[in-house]
Amino acid sequence: MTREELQAQITTLLPSPTFEEDGEWLNVYIEAKDWLPFAKQLREQSDLNFDFLFCLTCIDWKTHLTMVYHLTSTTHRHVVVIKSKLDRVNPEIETVCHIWRTAEFHERETYEMFGVQFLNHPDLRRLILEDDMKGWPLRKDFEDPINMIKL
Repeated sequence: MTREELQAQITTLLPSPTFEEDGEWLNVYIEAKDWLPFAKQLREQSDLNFDFLFCLTCIDWKTHLTMVYHLTSTTHRHVVVIKSKLDRVNPEIETVCHIWRTAEFHERETYEMFGVQFLNHPDLRRLILEDDMKGWPLRKDFEDPINMIKL
């Protein structure tokens, strides 16, 4: 499927996405509230069949956070990047670990580093850092009293 065909197919599933035209892969911007039903459609629709989530991360822009999901179809060999803007004060988005099993670990890591709340995640807790640690280490406003690095 070409990039244009993929974009047209996505527009039939979700009428309000915006697309980023540059880059190697098609970048789709959606509202956080649309993520869960859209993710299910991306996985279940046979001509899309995005069956593998190979990367999930977050970006801190100081004014807001952006969730970034990289999906591929091992059958059709196309890739899409889904991005969703989150509120910086209360960042939350639905979990997709029941759709893509790889998301479970990635969501926990993103929670640990950025503080994103993945709603309905079965085991949302820190992986490495102590449970009582204050702050989110990869946020730009995080102050590390030991290393004293300011971003």
